[in-house]
Amino acid sequence: MSVHRSPQAPPRGVPPESVPRPVARPGRTAVISAAAGVLLAVLWSFELVDSVIGDTVADTLLGHDAKGTAITGTAAGLLFAFVSGFAGTFTACNIAMAASVGPMSQAGATGHRHGVRSLLRPVAWLTVGMLAVSATYGALGVLLGERLPQLSTDTVGGMPVRLIQSSVVFGLIGLALTYLGLAALGLLPDVFARRPVARVVVMGALVGGFLVGRPYPLFNKLFHWAVDTGNPAYGALAFALQSLGNVLIVAALFAVLILASRGRFLAWMASPRRAATVTGALLVALGVFTVVYWDLRVPAIFGVGWFPTMPYN
Repeated sequence: MSVHRSPQAPPRGVPPESVPRPVARPGRTAVISAAAGVLLAVLWSFELVDSVIGDTVADTLLGHDAKGTAITGTAAGLLFAFVSGFAGTFTACNIAMAASVGPMSQAGATGHRHGVRSLLRPVAWLTVGMLAVSATYGALGVLLGERLPQLSTDTVGGMPVRLIQSSVVFGLIGLALTYLGLAALGLLPDVFARRPVARVVVMGALVGGFLVGRPYPLFNKLFHWAVDTGNPAYGALAFALQSLGNVLIVAALFAVLILASRGRFLAWMASPRRAATVTGALLVALGVFTVVYWDLRVPAIFGVGWFPTMPYN
């Protein structure tokens, strides 16, 4: 005689229909997403996103040459922190934060009937995880100062030490994103299967971790200013503002998707299979991009290994 066993009940506050179901053809989804990540790493133009887009945005918002003008005063430093974070939204050291749209949509879909709460709640949890890391690192960065490889001007085998730190940090973050993506697709154990909010908090922590390895020139300038102040509180606040600038566009995009669709986007994402597919695909694609770009392409620029480049790179 067979015994029917009910599926494990979801935790309190998580509707049964929000518990992820197996994704159709997860292996194919993972392979296509990984291939997209590799292709993006090949096509990526850091000159375009760093100099043409990033510097132009920062210069326009600040009203002066962001790179060439010294930071004078606390208010100017904090403004520079937010503006340079916003200007660096689409740099290679930050673009992976776009993958947070999937987890935020999953978290928001569990309560899409609550109107504006479905918008604010995921953004708030992402911010909590992000600021916990970025503010802590900002304070520690001021205390450690020039002892950090990120602020070093030394080289090892022709490769700047600060970029070695970038390769290590972003490689680890990329692997974490890839794991989360494969787990969302059901190919690896998913500790967040019934914890969509926890997934968003972890995503926020990873976005905050981008600052630990960021070599973006405007951020490097901000970091040196924070260290020169000698005040860990300024470092924490400046790095928090930098992170808030980083995610502003993604948060705005998430809001537009919800408001313009009058909540239908979250209703569409309420399908567990669809949500898992979108979340997994985004995380795998941008996780693979992060690993390939920072651990293969960047070292190859300095003669460590080989990586194909486009004519404009």
